[in-house]
Amino acid sequence: MFWQTSRFQIDLNRPKVMGIVNVTPDSFSDGGRFNDVALALVHCEELLAQGADILDLGAESTRPGAQALPLEQELQRLMPVLAEAVKLGVPISVDTYKPEVMQAALDAGADIINDIWALRYPPQRLGGPSGADVVAAHPTCGVCLMHMHRDPQSMQALPMAGDVPPQVVTFLEQRSQYLKAMGVSSDRIFVDPGIGFGKTPEQNFSLLADQRDLLTLGHGLLVGWSRKRSLGWALDDGAEHASAAVVAQRRTVGSAVAALLAVQRGAHVVRVHDVRETVDAIRVWQAVQSQAAP
Repeated sequence: MFWQTSRFQIDLNRPKVMGIVNVTPDSFSDGGRFNDVALALVHCEELLAQGADILDLGAESTRPGAQALPLEQELQRLMPVLAEAVKLGVPISVDTYKPEVMQAALDAGADIINDIWALRYPPQRLGGPSGADVVAAHPTCGVCLMHMHRDPQSMQALPMAGDVPPQVVTFLEQRSQYLKAMGVSSDRIFVDPGIGFGKTPEQNFSLLADQRDLLTLGHGLLVGWSRKRSLGWALDDGAEHASAAVVAQRRTVGSAVAALLAVQRGAHVVRVHDVRETVDAIRVWQAVQSQAAP
């Protein structure tokens, strides 16, 4: 199995680690640390040295309660970093929901569009081309469709109700079928259950427990647990209102464990801040798997 992207066919016979590069001043965990081009590129190189297989660049925070960023500001943050990142010789993903940013990123050589809105933006009432139009017009780019309940401004104030895993599976099936009907091949499409995007901690952990249900869709699976609030809930770490550095320190182990559990339940790619710790955890698991009786 592989993930077809703009420049690479990513081999999925072993789990891949996607390193997060937030080019933002306000992301929930590391905002402001890498919103300078030179610092962001140094961070990219550090993540690759730690074992990242893919880099995911994002210029707009989508943490709960975050306000939408104007288009021009997102482009000003993203494009100088992207122009250099595509020279690093690894697949580059761009975390955006705006069709205009998607188009600019793909024109600049990005390999993957990673969209929290699952290519539903802008709503039909606003008119104009959608993210689905941009992706479908590209011959080979990869895309990740994520489930999000409501929007970043309201998702945690009014989280989902009912049995969440079947609802997430149904949504992602509908979005992937829609994209395939537009001519996008299955090997370009990944799905993401959207941990923390409009779900309670209990619902997020139910998605992890039932994660294999997502594999029935027949697409690659990307999962992101890194430093999420649900880990703080499980750990009772008291870091809800702590500094980014404290959150990072208290949730590093929990993040690596959650990533490994996701891999054990079939995730092909895990999106993380703490690359070295996640890579180490996966390697230990792989060593055990290699010795298991057939």
